[in-house]
Amino acid sequence: MEATKNPGDYHGIIARLFELQKFGMKFGLESMERILDNLDRPHDGLRLVHVAGTNGKGSTAAMLAAGLKLAGFKVGLYTSPHLITFRERIQLDGDYIPELDVASLAAQVWPATDPASPPTFFEFVTAMAFLFFKREKADLAVIETGLGGRLDSTNVIRPLVSGITNVSLEHTDHLGKTIEAIAFEKAGVIKPGTPFVGGRLDGPALDTISSRIAECGCPTSYLLGRDYEVRPVGPAGHPAIDYHGPKWRLEGLPLALAGPFQADNAAMALALAETLAGLGYDIGPEAAAGGLSAVRWPGRAETFAPGAWPPGHSSAAPLILDGAHNPAGALALASLIRATPRRRLHLIVGVMADKDIGGVLGPIIGEADRLYLTRPAYHRAASPELLLSRIIGALGPPGCPHSLHPSIPEALEAAAASAGPEDLVVLSGSLFTVGETRAYLTGAGDVESN
Repeated sequence: MEATKNPGDYHGIIARLFELQKFGMKFGLESMERILDNLDRPHDGLRLVHVAGTNGKGSTAAMLAAGLKLAGFKVGLYTSPHLITFRERIQLDGDYIPELDVASLAAQVWPATDPASPPTFFEFVTAMAFLFFKREKADLAVIETGLGGRLDSTNVIRPLVSGITNVSLEHTDHLGKTIEAIAFEKAGVIKPGTPFVGGRLDGPALDTISSRIAECGCPTSYLLGRDYEVRPVGPAGHPAIDYHGPKWRLEGLPLALAGPFQADNAAMALALAETLAGLGYDIGPEAAAGGLSAVRWPGRAETFAPGAWPPGHSSAAPLILDGAHNPAGALALASLIRATPRRRLHLIVGVMADKDIGGVLGPIIGEADRLYLTRPAYHRAASPELLLSRIIGALGPPGCPHSLHPSIPEALEAAAASAGPEDLVVLSGSLFTVGETRAYLTGAGDVESN
Protein backbone atom coordinates (compact mmCIF):
# COMPACT_ATOMS: atom_id res chain seq x y z
CA MET A 1 0.00 0.00 0.00
CA GLU A 2 1.14 3.52 -0.72
CA ALA A 3 2.95 5.22 2.15
CA THR A 4 2.80 8.89 2.92
CA LYS A 5 5.92 11.01 2.65
CA ASN A 6 5.75 12.82 5.97
CA PRO A 7 5.76 10.23 8.76
CA GLY A 8 6.28 12.70 11.58
CA ASP A 9 7.03 11.33 15.02
CA TYR A 10 4.86 8.19 15.21
CA HIS A 11 5.30 7.65 18.94
CA GLY A 12 4.66 11.31 19.64
CA ILE A 13 1.48 11.14 17.57
CA ILE A 14 0.32 8.04 19.45
CA ALA A 15 1.02 9.74 22.78
CA ARG A 16 -1.06 12.73 21.68
CA LEU A 17 -3.93 10.44 20.67
CA PHE A 18 -3.90 8.67 24.02
CA GLU A 19 -4.06 12.05 25.72
CA LEU A 20 -7.62 12.17 24.40
CA GLN A 21 -8.54 9.37 26.80
CA LYS A 22 -8.68 11.93 29.59
CA PHE A 23 -11.94 13.13 28.03
CA GLY A 24 -13.45 9.72 28.74
CA MET A 25 -16.42 8.38 26.81
CA LYS A 26 -19.00 10.49 25.04
CA PHE A 27 -22.41 8.94 24.43
CA GLY A 28 -24.11 10.47 21.41
CA LEU A 29 -23.28 10.80 17.74
CA GLU A 30 -23.37 14.58 17.28
CA SER A 31 -19.64 15.11 17.77
CA MET A 32 -18.78 12.15 15.55
CA GLU A 33 -21.09 13.41 12.82
CA ARG A 34 -19.49 16.88 12.93
CA ILE A 35 -16.01 15.45 12.58
CA LEU A 36 -17.06 13.29 9.63
CA ASP A 37 -18.91 16.19 8.00
CA ASN A 38 -15.68 18.19 8.14
CA LEU A 39 -13.89 15.27 6.48
CA ASP A 40 -16.47 15.05 3.64
CA ARG A 41 -18.10 11.96 5.20
CA PRO A 42 -15.59 9.27 4.14
CA HIS A 43 -17.76 6.46 5.53
CA ASP A 44 -20.70 7.16 3.23
CA GLY A 45 -19.06 5.51 0.24
CA LEU A 46 -17.83 2.43 2.08
CA ARG A 47 -19.43 -1.03 1.98
CA LEU A 48 -19.49 -2.12 5.61
CA VAL A 49 -20.47 -4.91 7.99
CA HIS A 50 -21.26 -3.83 11.57
CA VAL A 51 -20.69 -6.28 14.45
CA ALA A 52 -21.78 -5.69 18.05
CA GLY A 53 -22.16 -7.90 21.13
CA THR A 54 -20.90 -8.47 24.63
CA ASN A 55 -18.30 -11.12 23.78
CA GLY A 56 -16.90 -12.62 20.61
CA LYS A 57 -17.55 -9.65 18.32
CA GLY A 58 -13.85 -9.13 17.62
CA SER A 59 -13.26 -12.83 16.88
CA THR A 60 -16.34 -12.93 14.64
CA ALA A 61 -15.25 -9.80 12.77
CA ALA A 62 -11.72 -11.13 12.30
CA MET A 63 -12.93 -14.51 10.99
CA LEU A 64 -15.31 -12.83 8.56
CA ALA A 65 -12.60 -10.45 7.32
CA ALA A 66 -10.20 -13.37 6.77
CA GLY A 67 -12.84 -15.21 4.72
CA LEU A 68 -13.63 -12.14 2.64
CA LYS A 69 -9.95 -11.73 1.86
CA LEU A 70 -9.79 -15.35 0.65
CA ALA A 71 -12.79 -14.60 -1.56
CA GLY A 72 -10.68 -12.00 -3.34
CA PHE A 73 -11.87 -8.80 -1.71
CA LYS A 74 -9.70 -5.99 -0.39
CA VAL A 75 -10.89 -5.99 3.22
CA GLY A 76 -10.64 -3.49 6.03
CA LEU A 77 -11.02 -4.46 9.68
CA TYR A 78 -11.59 -2.05 12.57
CA THR A 79 -11.48 -3.45 16.11
CA SER A 80 -10.64 -2.43 19.65
CA PRO A 81 -8.84 -2.47 21.96
CA HIS A 82 -5.34 -3.34 20.81
CA LEU A 83 -3.07 -5.70 22.70
CA ILE A 84 0.37 -4.29 21.92
CA THR A 85 0.41 -1.74 19.10
CA PHE A 86 -2.19 0.87 18.21
CA ARG A 87 -1.81 -0.26 14.60
CA GLU A 88 -3.74 -3.48 15.38
CA ARG A 89 -6.96 -1.46 15.49
CA ILE A 90 -6.99 -0.63 11.78
CA GLN A 91 -6.09 -3.39 9.34
CA LEU A 92 -6.22 -3.98 5.61
CA ASP A 93 -6.07 -7.53 4.28
CA GLY A 94 -4.73 -8.69 7.63
CA ASP A 95 -1.89 -6.14 7.75
CA TYR A 96 -1.70 -3.48 10.44
CA ILE A 97 -1.95 0.12 9.29
CA PRO A 98 1.59 1.45 8.61
CA GLU A 99 3.07 4.06 10.93
CA LEU A 100 3.30 6.48 8.02
CA ASP A 101 -0.44 6.31 7.48
CA VAL A 102 -1.18 6.72 11.18
CA ALA A 103 0.76 9.97 11.03
CA SER A 104 -0.87 11.32 7.87
CA LEU A 105 -4.40 10.36 8.92
CA ALA A 106 -4.01 11.91 12.37
CA ALA A 107 -2.78 15.11 10.71
CA GLN A 108 -5.92 15.05 8.55
CA VAL A 109 -8.36 14.47 11.42
CA TRP A 110 -7.04 17.06 13.89
CA PRO A 111 -8.24 20.09 11.86
CA ALA A 112 -11.68 18.48 11.60
CA THR A 113 -12.13 18.49 15.39
CA ASP A 114 -13.37 21.30 17.62
CA PRO A 115 -10.77 22.46 20.18
CA ALA A 116 -13.59 23.82 22.31
CA SER A 117 -15.16 20.36 22.46
CA PRO A 118 -12.31 17.86 22.04
CA PRO A 119 -13.11 14.46 20.55
CA THR A 120 -12.81 11.27 22.52
CA PHE A 121 -10.00 8.88 21.65
CA PHE A 122 -12.47 6.46 20.08
CA GLU A 123 -14.15 9.14 17.97
CA PHE A 124 -10.79 10.28 16.63
CA VAL A 125 -9.57 6.77 15.79
CA THR A 126 -12.89 5.78 14.20
CA ALA A 127 -12.58 8.75 11.85
CA MET A 128 -9.04 7.66 11.00
CA ALA A 129 -10.28 4.17 10.16
CA PHE A 130 -12.97 5.43 7.79
CA LEU A 131 -10.49 7.71 6.05
CA PHE A 132 -7.98 4.88 5.70
CA PHE A 133 -10.47 2.43 4.19
CA LYS A 134 -11.62 5.11 1.75
CA ARG A 135 -8.05 6.06 0.84
CA GLU A 136 -7.10 2.44 0.22
CA LYS A 137 -10.30 1.75 -1.75
CA ALA A 138 -11.34 -1.20 0.40
CA ASP A 139 -13.97 -3.36 -1.27
CA LEU A 140 -15.52 -4.22 2.10
CA ALA A 141 -14.75 -3.36 5.71
CA VAL A 142 -15.83 -5.07 8.92
CA ILE A 143 -16.47 -2.63 11.78
CA GLU A 144 -16.60 -3.74 15.42
CA THR A 145 -18.46 -1.51 17.85
CA GLY A 146 -16.59 -0.11 20.82
CA LEU A 147 -19.18 0.08 23.60
CA GLY A 148 -22.84 -0.77 23.17
CA GLY A 149 -24.13 0.16 19.75
CA ARG A 150 -26.87 2.78 19.58
CA LEU A 151 -24.65 5.67 20.73
CA ASP A 152 -21.31 4.12 19.82
CA SER A 153 -19.13 6.25 17.56
CA THR A 154 -19.20 3.59 14.84
CA ASN A 155 -23.01 3.80 14.60
CA VAL A 156 -22.92 6.62 12.06
CA ILE A 157 -22.67 4.00 9.30
CA ARG A 158 -25.32 2.38 7.12
CA PRO A 159 -24.00 -1.16 6.84
CA LEU A 160 -24.81 -3.83 4.31
CA VAL A 161 -25.59 -6.15 7.24
CA SER A 162 -25.40 -5.81 11.00
CA GLY A 163 -24.87 -8.49 13.64
CA ILE A 164 -25.00 -9.00 17.39
CA THR A 165 -23.07 -11.95 18.82
CA ASN A 166 -24.64 -12.18 22.29
CA VAL A 167 -25.80 -10.02 25.18
CA SER A 168 -24.90 -10.26 28.87
CA LEU A 169 -24.34 -7.82 31.70
CA GLU A 170 -21.39 -5.50 31.01
CA HIS A 171 -20.55 -1.82 31.45
CA THR A 172 -23.73 -1.45 33.49
CA ASP A 173 -22.81 2.11 34.52
CA HIS A 174 -23.05 3.13 30.87
CA LEU A 175 -25.35 0.65 29.12
CA GLY A 176 -27.93 -0.06 31.81
CA LYS A 177 -28.46 -2.39 34.72
CA THR A 178 -30.56 -5.04 32.94
CA ILE A 179 -30.21 -7.38 29.98
CA GLU A 180 -33.12 -5.59 28.31
CA ALA A 181 -31.40 -2.20 28.62
CA ILE A 182 -28.09 -3.51 27.29
CA ALA A 183 -29.81 -5.34 24.42
CA PHE A 184 -31.63 -2.12 23.54
CA GLU A 185 -28.30 -0.29 23.24
CA LYS A 186 -26.75 -3.03 21.11
CA ALA A 187 -29.86 -3.29 18.92
CA GLY A 188 -29.15 0.26 17.78
CA VAL A 189 -26.81 -1.17 15.13
CA ILE A 190 -29.82 -2.69 13.36
CA LYS A 191 -30.86 -0.32 10.58
CA PRO A 192 -34.11 0.03 8.59
CA GLY A 193 -34.22 -2.24 5.56
CA THR A 194 -30.90 -3.87 6.43
CA PRO A 195 -30.32 -7.63 6.94
CA PHE A 196 -29.47 -8.82 10.44
CA VAL A 197 -27.54 -11.80 11.82
CA GLY A 198 -27.78 -12.77 15.48
CA GLY A 199 -25.63 -15.11 17.48
CA ARG A 200 -26.53 -16.84 20.77
CA LEU A 201 -29.53 -14.71 21.76
CA ASP A 202 -32.38 -15.73 24.04
CA GLY A 203 -34.77 -14.49 26.73
CA PRO A 204 -35.10 -10.75 27.24
CA ALA A 205 -32.21 -9.99 24.87
CA LEU A 206 -33.90 -11.86 22.03
CA ASP A 207 -37.24 -10.20 22.76
CA THR A 208 -35.69 -6.73 22.69
CA ILE A 209 -33.69 -7.37 19.53
CA SER A 210 -36.64 -9.03 17.80
CA SER A 211 -38.68 -5.89 18.44
CA ARG A 212 -35.98 -3.80 16.79
CA ILE A 213 -35.83 -6.19 13.81
CA ALA A 214 -39.59 -5.82 13.32
CA GLU A 215 -39.42 -2.05 13.73
CA CYS A 216 -36.68 -1.79 11.10
CA GLY A 217 -38.32 -4.16 8.62
CA CYS A 218 -35.14 -6.16 8.13
CA PRO A 219 -35.49 -8.08 4.83
CA THR A 220 -33.74 -11.09 6.37
CA SER A 221 -32.84 -11.95 9.95
CA TYR A 222 -30.84 -15.07 10.67
CA LEU A 223 -30.62 -16.27 14.27
CA LEU A 224 -28.33 -18.96 15.63
CA GLY A 225 -30.44 -21.95 16.65
CA ARG A 226 -33.34 -20.94 14.43
CA ASP A 227 -31.99 -20.21 10.96
CA TYR A 228 -28.48 -21.60 11.22
CA GLU A 229 -26.88 -24.26 13.41
CA VAL A 230 -23.41 -25.13 14.60
CA ARG A 231 -22.02 -28.32 16.11
CA PRO A 232 -18.49 -28.61 17.53
CA VAL A 233 -16.68 -31.68 16.19
CA GLY A 234 -13.16 -33.04 16.25
CA PRO A 235 -10.80 -34.22 19.00
CA ALA A 236 -9.66 -31.99 21.85
CA GLY A 237 -6.94 -29.61 20.77
CA HIS A 238 -8.15 -29.61 17.16
CA PRO A 239 -11.35 -27.54 17.17
CA ALA A 240 -13.70 -27.88 14.23
CA ILE A 241 -17.38 -27.34 13.49
CA ASP A 242 -20.23 -28.50 11.31
CA TYR A 243 -22.29 -25.58 10.01
CA HIS A 244 -25.82 -25.75 8.62
CA GLY A 245 -26.87 -22.35 7.35
CA PRO A 246 -29.81 -20.99 5.38
CA LYS A 247 -28.21 -22.38 2.21
CA TRP A 248 -24.72 -23.64 3.01
CA ARG A 249 -24.06 -27.06 4.54
CA LEU A 250 -20.42 -27.35 5.64
CA GLU A 251 -18.83 -30.19 7.59
CA GLY A 252 -15.63 -30.56 9.60
CA LEU A 253 -14.40 -26.98 9.31
CA PRO A 254 -11.16 -26.48 11.30
CA LEU A 255 -10.91 -23.43 13.55
CA ALA A 256 -7.72 -21.51 14.21
CA LEU A 257 -9.15 -20.09 17.44
CA ALA A 258 -9.47 -22.39 20.44
CA GLY A 259 -12.24 -22.55 23.00
CA PRO A 260 -15.76 -23.99 22.86
CA PHE A 261 -17.19 -20.47 22.56
CA GLN A 262 -15.46 -19.94 19.21
CA ALA A 263 -17.90 -22.34 17.54
CA ASP A 264 -20.69 -19.77 17.87
CA ASN A 265 -18.43 -16.96 16.65
CA ALA A 266 -17.35 -18.99 13.63
CA ALA A 267 -20.93 -19.87 12.77
CA MET A 268 -21.96 -16.24 12.94
CA ALA A 269 -19.06 -15.24 10.66
CA LEU A 270 -20.34 -17.80 8.14
CA ALA A 271 -23.91 -16.54 8.46
CA LEU A 272 -22.72 -12.99 7.83
CA ALA A 273 -20.81 -14.20 4.77
CA GLU A 274 -23.94 -16.02 3.54
CA THR A 275 -25.90 -12.81 3.94
CA LEU A 276 -23.36 -10.87 1.88
CA ALA A 277 -23.48 -13.59 -0.77
CA GLY A 278 -27.25 -13.18 -0.86
CA LEU A 279 -26.73 -9.46 -1.52
CA GLY A 280 -24.75 -10.30 -4.64
CA TYR A 281 -21.20 -10.36 -3.34
CA ASP A 282 -19.11 -13.17 -4.82
CA ILE A 283 -18.39 -15.07 -1.63
CA GLY A 284 -18.33 -18.85 -1.83
CA PRO A 285 -18.60 -21.19 1.14
CA GLU A 286 -15.06 -22.47 0.61
CA ALA A 287 -13.51 -19.01 1.03
CA ALA A 288 -15.72 -18.12 3.99
CA ALA A 289 -14.87 -21.41 5.69
CA GLY A 290 -11.18 -20.90 4.93
CA GLY A 291 -11.26 -17.71 6.97
CA LEU A 292 -12.01 -19.75 10.09
CA SER A 293 -8.64 -21.48 9.85
CA ALA A 294 -6.67 -18.57 8.33
CA VAL A 295 -7.62 -15.98 10.95
CA ARG A 296 -5.09 -14.78 13.50
CA TRP A 297 -6.56 -13.18 16.64
CA PRO A 298 -3.95 -13.08 19.42
CA GLY A 299 -4.74 -13.12 23.11
CA ARG A 300 -7.98 -15.05 22.84
CA ALA A 301 -7.38 -18.58 24.14
CA GLU A 302 -3.88 -18.31 22.66
CA THR A 303 -1.48 -21.10 23.62
CA PHE A 304 2.27 -20.87 24.18
CA ALA A 305 3.84 -24.32 24.10
CA PRO A 306 5.93 -25.77 26.95
CA GLY A 307 9.47 -24.45 26.81
CA ALA A 308 8.43 -21.38 24.80
CA TRP A 309 7.94 -19.15 27.82
CA PRO A 310 8.98 -17.10 29.72
CA PRO A 311 12.03 -15.51 28.07
CA GLY A 312 15.25 -16.91 29.47
CA HIS A 313 13.50 -19.81 31.20
CA SER A 314 12.13 -23.18 30.17
CA SER A 315 8.61 -23.96 31.30
CA ALA A 316 7.33 -27.51 31.50
CA ALA A 317 3.65 -26.63 31.06
CA PRO A 318 1.70 -24.89 28.30
CA LEU A 319 0.41 -21.36 28.86
CA ILE A 320 -3.00 -20.14 27.69
CA LEU A 321 -3.65 -16.39 27.41
CA ASP A 322 -7.25 -15.22 27.37
CA GLY A 323 -8.47 -11.70 28.06
CA ALA A 324 -11.76 -12.67 29.73
CA HIS A 325 -12.73 -9.41 31.44
CA ASN A 326 -16.45 -9.81 32.12
CA PRO A 327 -18.59 -12.56 33.68
CA ALA A 328 -19.71 -14.06 30.36
CA GLY A 329 -16.13 -14.18 29.11
CA ALA A 330 -15.03 -15.78 32.37
CA LEU A 331 -17.69 -18.48 32.02
CA ALA A 332 -16.46 -19.20 28.50
CA LEU A 333 -12.87 -19.44 29.74
CA ALA A 334 -13.99 -21.78 32.54
CA SER A 335 -15.47 -24.11 29.93
CA LEU A 336 -12.18 -24.10 28.04
CA ILE A 337 -10.25 -24.85 31.23
CA ARG A 338 -12.52 -27.78 32.09
CA ALA A 339 -12.14 -29.16 28.56
CA THR A 340 -8.33 -29.00 28.70
CA PRO A 341 -6.59 -32.05 30.24
CA ARG A 342 -4.34 -31.15 33.17
CA ARG A 343 -3.10 -32.32 36.55
CA ARG A 344 -3.04 -28.91 38.23
CA LEU A 345 -4.14 -25.47 37.12
CA HIS A 346 -1.84 -22.51 37.79
CA LEU A 347 -3.93 -19.34 37.37
CA ILE A 348 -2.31 -15.93 36.87
CA VAL A 349 -4.69 -12.98 37.06
CA GLY A 350 -4.48 -9.22 36.68
CA VAL A 351 -7.71 -7.21 36.68
CA MET A 352 -8.70 -3.56 36.38
CA ALA A 353 -9.69 -2.03 39.73
CA ASP A 354 -13.01 -0.78 38.33
CA LYS A 355 -14.15 -4.23 37.20
CA ASP A 356 -16.56 -6.65 38.87
CA ILE A 357 -13.82 -8.76 40.45
CA GLY A 358 -16.25 -11.44 41.62
CA GLY A 359 -17.85 -11.71 38.19
CA VAL A 360 -14.55 -11.74 36.32
CA LEU A 361 -12.80 -14.26 38.57
CA GLY A 362 -15.64 -16.23 40.17
CA PRO A 363 -16.12 -18.73 37.32
CA ILE A 364 -12.40 -19.56 37.02
CA ILE A 365 -10.80 -19.10 40.42
CA GLY A 366 -12.40 -22.24 41.80
CA GLU A 367 -10.63 -24.27 39.11
CA ALA A 368 -7.19 -23.16 40.31
CA ASP A 369 -4.74 -25.30 42.28
CA ARG A 370 -2.40 -22.34 42.66
CA LEU A 371 -3.15 -18.64 42.23
CA TYR A 372 -0.75 -15.86 41.23
CA LEU A 373 -1.99 -12.29 41.64
CA THR A 374 -0.27 -9.59 39.57
CA ARG A 375 -0.97 -6.39 37.65
CA PRO A 376 -0.13 -4.89 34.26
CA ALA A 377 1.66 -1.55 34.20
CA TYR A 378 -1.57 0.33 33.60
CA HIS A 379 -3.05 3.06 35.78
CA ARG A 380 -6.47 1.40 36.11
CA ALA A 381 -5.06 -1.96 37.22
CA ALA A 382 -5.67 -3.25 40.74
CA SER A 383 -2.50 -3.86 42.73
CA PRO A 384 -2.00 -7.50 43.81
CA GLU A 385 -2.83 -6.46 47.38
CA LEU A 386 -6.06 -4.73 46.34
CA LEU A 387 -6.92 -7.63 44.09
CA LEU A 388 -6.58 -10.08 46.98
CA SER A 389 -8.78 -7.97 49.23
CA ARG A 390 -11.42 -7.69 46.48
CA ILE A 391 -11.33 -11.45 45.92
CA ILE A 392 -11.78 -12.10 49.65
CA GLY A 393 -14.61 -9.57 49.81
CA ALA A 394 -16.43 -10.96 46.77
CA LEU A 395 -15.62 -14.67 46.85
CA GLY A 396 -14.04 -15.42 50.20
CA PRO A 397 -10.43 -16.47 50.83
CA PRO A 398 -8.84 -18.33 47.89
CA GLY A 399 -9.20 -22.06 48.36
CA CYS A 400 -5.68 -22.74 47.11
CA PRO A 401 -2.13 -21.47 47.73
CA HIS A 402 -1.69 -17.95 46.41
CA SER A 403 1.10 -15.45 45.99
CA LEU A 404 1.41 -11.76 45.07
CA HIS A 405 3.70 -10.53 42.30
CA PRO A 406 4.26 -6.84 41.51
CA SER A 407 4.88 -7.45 37.81
CA ILE A 408 3.73 -9.85 35.12
CA PRO A 409 7.24 -11.22 34.38
CA GLU A 410 7.66 -12.15 38.04
CA ALA A 411 4.29 -13.94 38.08
CA LEU A 412 5.15 -15.83 34.89
CA GLU A 413 8.52 -16.89 36.23
CA ALA A 414 6.96 -18.10 39.49
CA ALA A 415 4.34 -20.14 37.63
CA ALA A 416 6.92 -21.58 35.24
CA ALA A 417 9.09 -22.67 38.17
CA SER A 418 6.17 -24.38 39.90
CA ALA A 419 4.20 -25.95 37.02
CA GLY A 420 5.00 -29.51 35.97
CA PRO A 421 4.72 -31.11 32.53
CA GLU A 422 1.17 -32.35 33.19
CA ASP A 423 -0.01 -28.99 34.51
CA LEU A 424 -1.69 -26.07 32.75
CA VAL A 425 -0.98 -22.35 33.23
CA VAL A 426 -3.70 -19.81 32.38
CA LEU A 427 -3.31 -16.03 32.44
CA SER A 428 -6.45 -13.90 32.32
CA GLY A 429 -8.50 -11.10 33.85
CA SER A 430 -7.98 -8.28 31.36
CA LEU A 431 -6.90 -7.61 27.80
CA PHE A 432 -4.39 -5.14 29.26
CA THR A 433 -2.85 -8.02 31.21
CA VAL A 434 -2.81 -10.23 28.12
CA GLY A 435 -1.37 -7.50 25.92
CA GLU A 436 1.53 -6.77 28.24
CA THR A 437 2.17 -10.50 28.60
CA ARG A 438 2.27 -11.03 24.83
CA ALA A 439 4.64 -8.09 24.44
CA TYR A 440 6.94 -9.60 27.08
CA LEU A 441 6.82 -13.14 25.66
CA THR A 442 7.28 -12.14 22.03
CA GLY A 443 9.83 -9.39 22.58
CA ALA A 444 7.52 -6.88 20.92
CA GLY A 445 8.51 -4.04 23.23
CA ASP A 446 6.29 -1.84 25.31
CA VAL A 447 2.52 -1.78 24.91
CA GLU A 448 1.45 1.41 23.17
CA SER A 449 -0.83 3.06 25.70
CA ASN A 450 -0.77 5.66 28.41
